[in-house]
Amino acid sequence: MKNKVQIPRKKRRFSFVSFSILLVFALLAGSWGHILFIERAHFFELFNERNLEYAKKFFSGLFGFQEEKPAFVDKESWKNAIQLTYETLQMSVMALGFATIVAMLTVIPASRTIADGTLTVSKRWYHWILFGIIRGLYIFSRAVPELVFAMVIVFIFKPGILPGAIALALHNFGIIGKLCAEVIEDTDARPIRNLASAGASNAQILFYGIIPAVMPKFLTYILYRGEVIMRTSIVVGFVGAGGLGQQFKLSLSYFHYTEITLLLICYIILVFIADFISEGFRKAAR
Repeated sequence: MKNKVQIPRKKRRFSFVSFSILLVFALLAGSWGHILFIERAHFFELFNERNLEYAKKFFSGLFGFQEEKPAFVDKESWKNAIQLTYETLQMSVMALGFATIVAMLTVIPASRTIADGTLTVSKRWYHWILFGIIRGLYIFSRAVPELVFAMVIVFIFKPGILPGAIALALHNFGIIGKLCAEVIEDTDARPIRNLASAGASNAQILFYGIIPAVMPKFLTYILYRGEVIMRTSIVVGFVGAGGLGQQFKLSLSYFHYTEITLLLICYIILVFIADFISEGFRKAAR
């Protein structure tokens, strides 16, 4: 009999996905173990009689059961809330505009395939320097939350929607820039290299090769961050950046619960409209 040749089996590599899943379960087990056995916290103690009484007063106040004329049925309150909603919309649009302009001005040198000459068929020593500087700015922009930026800017300048817009833009320009730079890196390089081989200049490669290929995904990411900015605008208002957030904090501080309900209604309507418009533009861009 002929000896059978045994082909050695390849060892299964421990995939990154499996490791991530195990790590998540380990973190969950460790967190709940610390809460239950070390801190000795009891979940059902949150639902004691005192907390339930506070919750009952709070929600009855939101629905206006304790007031003769709640704010959400008052005409002047609605006018003020609509004005604040418009200011919040202004802040969000300005923030998205600032972040998008700065990101688009920096996204080309922030792409790795531009820095190493994959798309341009030309390597320059300063491309890597620009790449490192801009990517470092992106990391700093994403690392600092909008609320921290807003606290610093409002401390330097006077409170208003412009400092809030700048704070939102400073945080989101790094996110938009990184996402768009990765879109360029994932672009098929063959058509662009053909343009370069045919003698096209860098400007022609940019306007006829790169931008048409990446613009639909650029618009998708920009619109998505616009939705996030709209939702976050109420948070930066807590530190004096204007809009619904600032009035929300004041109403909460003075226990004007029906005003909180009115502001929440306006905020939900604003977010719903922004999501509806953004979804329509994203479908058109695909």
